[in-house]
Amino acid sequence: MYYLEVANDQRRLLGLKWLGSIALVFLAACNSPSSQPVSRSLNSRYHEEQPDISGDGRTLVFISNRNGNNQIYVYDLQQRHFLDLPGLNRTGEIAQTPSISRTGRYIVYISSIEGRPNIVLYDRAVKRSQNMTERYRSWVRNPRISPNGRYIVFETARRGQWDIEVLDRGTNIELDIANGSRVTNI
Repeated sequence: MYYLEVANDQRRLLGLKWLGSIALVFLAACNSPSSQPVSRSLNSRYHEEQPDISGDGRTLVFISNRNGNNQIYVYDLQQRHFLDLPGLNRTGEIAQTPSISRTGRYIVYISSIEGRPNIVLYDRAVKRSQNMTERYRSWVRNPRISPNGRYIVFETARRGQWDIEVLDRGTNIELDIANGSRVTNI
C-alpha cells in the first residue's frame, strides 16, 4: 500500500532520495575526528557497538570509533553521562568485546596492540589495567567476566581450534558485590 502511494508521486520520491544523497555527502565531509567535538550523548554519528550492561543495570560499556579508533566508553545510565576512566584506553590500542561485572567495577576486553590480541582487565576502583594473557602464545577472543569479577571466560586457539577457557582470578581478589551484600565462600 505504501508503494502505491509513492508511485503516484514519483517526483516527490526522487526529491527525497536526492536530499538523502546530499545529506550523506555532507556527513562524509564532516567525518574528521579532529575537526569535530566528541559527542557527549550516548549515541553519536559514529559506530557504537558491542554493548554490555552491568548486573545492576546502572553502567553500560561499549565500543565506539568517535575518537578515530575503536575505544571503550563507559556510560552511567542513571546520571546520563560518560565516566572518565584514566588508563582505560591506551595509545595505539584497538579495543573489542568489552564485558562488565555486576556493579561495573571490573571491565574485561580484547586489547590489540600491533595486531596481537590480549585480554585486559580494568579495575575502576584503582583505575588500573592488567594484561591477563601476557604469557599466552595462542590467540584469544570474546572475553566475558562473571558478575562478581572472579572468573573470566574466553575463547582460545591454543589447540589449533577455538576452545573455551576459564581463568580463575583466585580467592584473594576483591569481589564486585553490591554494598551491604553478604559475602559467602565461593
